Amino acid sequence: MKRIVDELGKLNWGKRAYAAFVLCAAAMVLPAQTLTTLHSFDATDGADPSAALVQAANGYGYGTTNEGGAYKYGTVFKITSSGTLTTLYSFGAQSGDGGNPEAELVLATDGNFYGTTYGGAPGTTGSFGTVFKITPSGTLTTLYDFYNYGGASGAYPIAGLVQATNGDFYGTTFGGGAGPYDGMGTVFQITPSGTLTTLYSFCTQSGCTDGASPNGTLTQATNGDLYGVTGSGGAGNYGTIFKITPSGTLTTLHRFCAQSGACLEGKYPRAGLVQAINGDFYGTTYEGGAYSYGTVFQITPGGTLTTLYSFGSQSGDGSNPEARLIQATDGNFYGTTLAIGVRGAGTVFKITPSGTLTTLYSFCAQGGCTDGSDPYAGLVQATNGDLYGTTFAGGADGFGTIFSLSVGLAPFVETQPTSGEVGAAVNILGSDLTGATGVSFNGTAATFAVVSRTLITATVPTGASTGKVEVTTPGGTLSTRDVNFQVLP
Repeated sequence: MKRIVDELGKLNWGKRAYAAFVLCAAAMVLPAQTLTTLHSFDATDGADPSAALVQAANGYGYGTTNEGGAYKYGTVFKITSSGTLTTLYSFGAQSGDGGNPEAELVLATDGNFYGTTYGGAPGTTGSFGTVFKITPSGTLTTLYDFYNYGGASGAYPIAGLVQATNGDFYGTTFGGGAGPYDGMGTVFQITPSGTLTTLYSFCTQSGCTDGASPNGTLTQATNGDLYGVTGSGGAGNYGTIFKITPSGTLTTLHRFCAQSGACLEGKYPRAGLVQAINGDFYGTTYEGGAYSYGTVFQITPGGTLTTLYSFGSQSGDGSNPEARLIQATDGNFYGTTLAIGVRGAGTVFKITPSGTLTTLYSFCAQGGCTDGSDPYAGLVQATNGDLYGTTFAGGADGFGTIFSLSVGLAPFVETQPTSGEVGAAVNILGSDLTGATGVSFNGTAATFAVVSRTLITATVPTGASTGKVEVTTPGGTLSTRDVNFQVLP
């Protein structure tokens, strides 16, 4: 267990050391960019954000900071599109509430947010991490405290949660578990009320060929199974890609570097996967590839992996992608690299499904890195079409930023949840839904009500089938992007 704590400590120190190096470097100024810094953290309102944002039904973005706040254990915040930030909660306010949230929140079907913390005050409840619920107004409830179970149910949930179609949440822990090897992580299921079931403990296979230390948020695929990565274990301890059924049957789909001593396909995947419209999964590795700076890959549900891009192939394309990709309304994938780029402070990039990569922005373009540096987290595409993200460091006070980046992407709508039976109520989120005149589920008209500029409620109509949801507005027709709404039997 101590090894896990030490490794987490080294990771945090490494990010800080690198950030300090970047902030001391002279910054070159490029011509005007389309990136806007919405907020610079000053530690009192949070510090070192390392998680992606999530857009709520009210149109605001919600997120976490890894440190800072009233008790220095991190915060939960909301931010408007114009950059007004409100700190909703400072970890440490309650005994056993954990601290240092590393992962993105998930907006659940009940309208609340659910998330994880990986630490807290050493030696106290919450110090092995927690699962929590927080309302949009900031009332936090600790649902599960891993400390109370001595590590058998897992410890240090670095990754976020995913709410499955059955309504429960699924997640992973970086350490702990009941496997024969000490503390190599778990996959767990937890109900909205906090009943946790450990589905799988890693390293149950000799030599940890099934993987170890999962650290990316799971993805539920259209087939109902959950897909994820481990940062180590497998062949040569370089990580794996796995799928697991909701009941806990795990299959290892790929072991990195199993057939290539040079790890040209990449190694150490740290980010979760995204399932694209074509049904395949896309992800990144932190290191390895042709230039040892990490890769972007594609993998089929059956486990056939293709390396699409090796960082270092172009000057200034960045290195060490740490966060999950997103597929945007144009069908391309967007992501961030933690390091290097033109100024050594990380990048935002676009990559086509076939592997053509374009660097969109290199951080530290402004003097003193006031635009931010080291984007540890991934991006989110808001329903207005723009990309939003965070940087771990930089900004006016050096404690990280929240930014938006406009690259001409079209607006869209998204459903919450992303599946349901005929007759189910569905929230449809957008940016300008006032005056909407029609809603359809894969071409079948639905009854609906416009609740606000950013929210419509609709009912899955009789005869609907799996496919796009479309909303007709005075400004045009908006449709869901990379995820089809699944009509359940």
